[in-house]
Amino acid sequence: MKVDWTGVMPAVTTKFTANDELDLNMFEVNIQAQLEAGVNGIILGGTLGEASTLTDDEKRILIQETVRIVDGKVPVVINIAEQTTTGAVDAANKAKQYGAHGLMMLPPMRYKSTDHETVHYFNTIAKSTNLPIMIYNNPVDYKIEVTLDMFEELIEKNSNIEAVKESTRDISNVTRIRNRFGNRLNILCGVDTLALESIAAGADGWVAGLVCAFPAETVAICNLVKAGRMAEALEIYRWFMPLLELDISPQLVQNIKLAEVGTGIGTEFVREPRLPLQGEERIRVQKIIDEGLKTRPTLPDYKSI
Repeated sequence: MKVDWTGVMPAVTTKFTANDELDLNMFEVNIQAQLEAGVNGIILGGTLGEASTLTDDEKRILIQETVRIVDGKVPVVINIAEQTTTGAVDAANKAKQYGAHGLMMLPPMRYKSTDHETVHYFNTIAKSTNLPIMIYNNPVDYKIEVTLDMFEELIEKNSNIEAVKESTRDISNVTRIRNRFGNRLNILCGVDTLALESIAAGADGWVAGLVCAFPAETVAICNLVKAGRMAEALEIYRWFMPLLELDISPQLVQNIKLAEVGTGIGTEFVREPRLPLQGEERIRVQKIIDEGLKTRPTLPDYKSI
């Protein structure tokens, strides 16, 4: 299945039971809610998916189950976040074997690679697979920036590097990428609180977090902005902003899983060392979620745009 790298692509959470096992029943409930809302793909094993805590077998199960659930409706993308080049190549090969349609790739984990090392890392993995690739560029959280010069070298050598998850927090970078590469690279915003602005500036889509709890509202904003119906999009976006800000936190997994509980499409169970929110912070986050649910907007017929 072709990955179009456009529209809303949720970075879904991994559902666990109280016994710290995969909760595939609730996972399917959430994926079905995403499909019903009209998302354009499913991304597994990102930060929200608690990838660093998952075993290889759990990743296999998640890919295979997601491919089964989506049943050809949308592509399934798996995140690659490894410490070694060999490990990343192996993960990419397994992703294809298990049925994934595309890859989202971070630079090497833990080691702060140089520009040359980062390009070599991506080149090696891209040449090892024919799956399409989206480079996740997030220097704020992962301390390695993929510059425009680095992207130029990468896309000259690898036709399967097709997109960038733009998370530099600089919206003007959308325009720089478009000016430099035209439509050669698809651009997806990777920061929830900058999504409307990024799409308005020309981004093709949104790798979203709060979509895990509020799929319809997320897709509605994206579709409305692309259709030029900015006033309607802004009304939803302004309601959404306090919730979207839960994504830009070290506890984004706990925050978003608590929101999923509020909308009935998730559980709060996280895998240690993460723990559920407690005390004043839990009260603060729950208040934001409750207010959002109480004032949840009526959406226009965004699917027919």
